[in-house]
Amino acid sequence: MNQPRATKVLAIGYVWPEPRSSAAGGYVMQLLGTFLQQGWDVTFSSPAGAGEHQEDLTALGIREVPIELNNSSFDAFVSELAPDIVLFEQFMMEEQFGWRVEKHCPDALRVLGTQDLQSLRHARHQRLKDRLKASDDANDFSDLFAPALREEFELMADTDLAKREIAALYRSDLNLMISEVEIELLVEQFNVPRSLLHWCPLMVDVPDSPPAPFEDRGHFIHIGNFRHAPNWDAVLWLKTTIWPLIREQLPTAQLHIYGAYTPPKATALHNAAQGFHVMNWAEDALQVMSAARVCLAPLRFGAGIKGKLVDAMICGTPNVTTPIGAEAMHGQEQWPGAITRTAQDFADSAVQLYKDQSQWSSAQTVGLQLLAQRYQKQVHGPALIAKLEYYQQHLSQLRRDNFTGSMLRHHQHKSTQYMSQWIEAKNRFKEDT
Repeated sequence: MNQPRATKVLAIGYVWPEPRSSAAGGYVMQLLGTFLQQGWDVTFSSPAGAGEHQEDLTALGIREVPIELNNSSFDAFVSELAPDIVLFEQFMMEEQFGWRVEKHCPDALRVLGTQDLQSLRHARHQRLKDRLKASDDANDFSDLFAPALREEFELMADTDLAKREIAALYRSDLNLMISEVEIELLVEQFNVPRSLLHWCPLMVDVPDSPPAPFEDRGHFIHIGNFRHAPNWDAVLWLKTTIWPLIREQLPTAQLHIYGAYTPPKATALHNAAQGFHVMNWAEDALQVMSAARVCLAPLRFGAGIKGKLVDAMICGTPNVTTPIGAEAMHGQEQWPGAITRTAQDFADSAVQLYKDQSQWSSAQTVGLQLLAQRYQKQVHGPALIAKLEYYQQHLSQLRRDNFTGSMLRHHQHKSTQYMSQWIEAKNRFKEDT
């Protein structure tokens, strides 16, 4: 008897996955791992160049196929591959390749992995810039944290980025959302049908061995890819305001800052005399997180959920963060550390958590419980597979119901198609001449 053909998945990445450099890379690998565990046939493609810390996908049984922007070679590739599911990582990949997939593989389920709402992150960044221009108060940023959804909508609604991103959500058959807050924003303010959105947060295995105890740890840690603007802003707020407040209370305290792609402007902040150590890239983020006593994540803007804080919970490392850092991460559950709104409260909470073993141990336990309640791979992985299979089986009806998406594909993809073909023709002309 013939065995049924394995489901073919094509993932199109903005970059090649670097799970040791960013939470985004880790999330992509979690999705790919879920597909492999299901026995699916997985191919990963990207128009980006090789990354310094990219994962060896071929060692995992995933084909790596480089692709080009604005080049019809992709049409032949995708036609021959004939995927059943196409996953676009970030909306720009849907813009670039969505129309080609629709044209050559019309029956493929088109899925967009958002990781975070970029238009929300950018709007919040602009709000922070405006606030910094308007006031030199570096302590209290309460007005930036957790505004009403309507305020977020008004920040985003007139931006080109939001219009592009949300149009891509409509054009996709299903969108993987990492943040429940962003789901509510899209549904309640942008009127995106809830049926287009599937909550799929970071998916991890809950540790089965106890993490290192209080007495075996001895410094603070901050970790995050320096190419991600919220992380760089957090380092600046630490350096200029928060860390001096901590050192006033703990004169010998040490802070280790790790991040991939450390720029010269970051290494210039290193000051051993102040206990402010810029450590560059950590080959094993969990190892360095497990050695620290408290994780500091003073995020003044951002979106999605924070991989560094999930890593902290995995390692049993309590943290101090802001409402932006904790957004969509704990639901109605306790937070494994402290959520603060001012630099002074942040510093005081960090010092208290660092010194108080009882409070620290309680926060460690809360973090492990939170992992089990919200982030278990064995819960979210099967839920994702079930949703994808259901959408494959009911694809025609789901697309018919999503008339707005069909309309946007008709108009936007035509313009994208013609622009891409014009660029390709221009490039060919240059080569010929």
